Amino acid sequence: MRGKIAVLPGDGIGPEVIRVATGVLKAVEERFGHDFTLTYGEIGATAIASAGDPFPENTEEICRSSDAILFGAIGTPEYDNNPAVRMRPEEGLLRMRKTLGLYANIRPVTTFDDLITLSPLKEERIRNVDFVVYRELTGGIYFGKPSFVAKDYSKAVDTCSYSRIEIVRIARLAFDAAGKRSGKLTLVDKANVLATSRLWRKTVQEMAADYPNIVLEFMFVDNAAMQMILNPAQFDVILTENMFGDIITDEASVITGSLGLMPSASVGETVSLFEPIHGSYPQAAGKNSANPMASVLSLAMLLEHSFGLAEESLAVREAVAEAIARGIVTNDLNTTKFFTTTKVGSAISDIILSKSLAE
Repeated sequence: MRGKIAVLPGDGIGPEVIRVATGVLKAVEERFGHDFTLTYGEIGATAIASAGDPFPENTEEICRSSDAILFGAIGTPEYDNNPAVRMRPEEGLLRMRKTLGLYANIRPVTTFDDLITLSPLKEERIRNVDFVVYRELTGGIYFGKPSFVAKDYSKAVDTCSYSRIEIVRIARLAFDAAGKRSGKLTLVDKANVLATSRLWRKTVQEMAADYPNIVLEFMFVDNAAMQMILNPAQFDVILTENMFGDIITDEASVITGSLGLMPSASVGETVSLFEPIHGSYPQAAGKNSANPMASVLSLAMLLEHSFGLAEESLAVREAVAEAIARGIVTNDLNTTKFFTTTKVGSAISDIILSKSLAE
């Protein structure tokens, strides 16, 4: 198979983990006989520095002409610690989502048996946890208009807005996913307080009639956050709006024991983007210590979703699991015996290729 992938390393540890993911992709190409063309683009703080724009036109063109996007991370302390800055790296990510129509963020949450002890939650609560969150990505308070801060910083306004069509398109994906899994869908909202949440609940309730085999449940976001810690195994597919999804998926990283293990997909109508959820982690940038596994697992999602390569995707996921079982991990997973980012990446690639020789 031939395919075109846009590669956006971004800021912080983004370039380091993306370098590992593309190295793993080369191993997949060699083992399975594929040929992917990679085109690199700038985004975030690096793009502001070089082009004066966090999402330059050239990067948009690269994304639009590709079959999929592999993304690293965005953000630097230079901007985070200065509230007066008017142009921020994160604007590039939000604009990319909106411009490319990346409306559905999909974040799987699974546990690895060999890492159970790393989670602060009790083993009996998290063993065999396997759920996925469908987060709406282009609406809600992050994109609400009007939104402003008074010049004297005495007042600020953000607005939250949703339309029925925005809800329907992601809810349909979540219902379909639940049908392929255990058949349970949980809508997380705040319908007792927010008008937008009541629209979400009414719309999803009406859609449920078309999915008679799906068990539909509703949960307020504050309770959902608590239940995710008390009994995460109760969830199968979670559907929620933009800000709630942002918060609870980061919370869910506690279950796995590390943000460095959580991949995600942002699905659009024409192209989809795949990224680790851990952010730019600037403190670790350039130290060759960041965990690249979430980026590699994002690559696995890319292979299956954008190219239909289920076997190749499984090979990548199994190689990550085997590396973990062998103890070939970064210091976030083992503080006494650990390996560098590049060593972990090389091990995953070697496992993929060794399986090819064994076959």
